[in-house]
Formats: sequence, C-alpha cells, structure tokens
Amino acid sequence: MRLKIAVCDDDAIQRGYLCEVAAAWAKREKHLLELRQYGRGEDFFFDYSEEKDFDILLLDVEMPGMNGIELAKKVRSESAVVQIIFITGYYEYFGDGFDVSALHYLLKPVDDGKLCPVLDRAVSNLSYRLRSIWVVCGEGSVKVALSDIIYVEAENVYVAVHTRAEKYRMRMALGKLAEQLDETFFKVHRSFIVNLNHVQGISRGEVTMVNGDKIPLSRGMYGEVHAALIRCL
Repeated sequence: MRLKIAVCDDDAIQRGYLCEVAAAWAKREKHLLELRQYGRGEDFFFDYSEEKDFDILLLDVEMPGMNGIELAKKVRSESAVVQIIFITGYYEYFGDGFDVSALHYLLKPVDDGKLCPVLDRAVSNLSYRLRSIWVVCGEGSVKVALSDIIYVEAENVYVAVHTRAEKYRMRMALGKLAEQLDETFFKVHRSFIVNLNHVQGISRGEVTMVNGDKIPLSRGMYGEVHAALIRCL
C-alpha cells in the first residue's frame, strides 16, 4: 500500500526515532512510504492545507505554538480519513482523543512493539475508509470518500451529497446512488440517507448530524435507526 505519514514532534530525537521505526515497519510490511518530519504544528498544517493527502499522523500532544490537540481538531474538521495517533507522556490528555476520533494514544517512551501494531490498525482502517464514489457535477467529476459523506439528500431529479467541506449536487435518483454506498449508511426518510458514523443524536422525529443539520426521521423508524447506530459502534 502507498502511504504518506507525517511525524510532528518538537523533540528532534523523538521525531527521528519515530521516523526510523515507521520506515522499518513500512519496509517489513512492503508498504511504499513517503515520510515527512515536522517540528511545529503550524508547519505541518501549512503543508496539509496544500496537499491534503496524508494518511497517518504521528502527533506529539505538547508542542509550543499550536499544540497537538488543536492541530488534530483542524485536521479532523477537513477529513475523517486521516489516522491520528497521539504520542504523549501524560494520561490526562486521553479524553481529548474522543473529540477528534484519534486511533490511539501511545505513552512515551514509545518502542516498535507498541507503535507497529497501531500502524497495522491504521492501514486496516484506511483500506476500509478510502472506499469512495465518483460524484458528477458541473463540468467534471469529483472522487469523494464514503467516510467524508455526512448525508445524502434527494432534490427532485437531483441528489445532494453533503460532506464535511462541500455540498455536491448531481442528476441521479437517490435509490441509484444508494447502490454505491455501504453498510454505514441508513435511509432514515424517503429523501434522506445518513452516514451512521456522523450521527450526533437521535429523537423520535429527527436525526442530528455532526455538522448540526437536522434530518427528518420517518415515523416508526426510531427503533431501527437506534439499533443500526448500536451495531455501527
């Protein structure tokens, strides 16, 4: 698998060591690896804003300037796919990982016996999450990762694909698009299909998505959707 990994840590020795472990792991597992090092969160985010193709981020929590938690929130606001692995010497930061769907926390000192299994999990997640569809809109087509789709909405003869960053509109029946989706999607209303991984809350009449949008829930569907959410955990 072709991978792009960033190591962001203000400690040059720690940063170099993590790069050595990641490089040895990639060679052993026969992954094609592009590895980047950053001493500041701002430097990484500058590159990420331009390229947006990083797969795994090994991220120190405590750094001067933009700390690891702040950086992770910025990255996660644009992508659900990037695998974020926090490196920290303190237990008290563990709760912050839930806010950014971090894959794992590793306590310092980190060795290859701890890091390599987590990298294996990251690759497994990427293999699944990188599934995508082609959205035909305007004068071209856009490849959209399924994991970035929050929900899909029928608009007469069009469908609107709502993602974290954009709303794409193309001429297609909702049912036809549904054939391209996977088991993480659920039809909650005749005009709406939601990504269960992006559901923030549910009531008898509506589903609240992570971006704050309220999706109508068909009468009698509460139990089915609630059960689907539990299966998706």
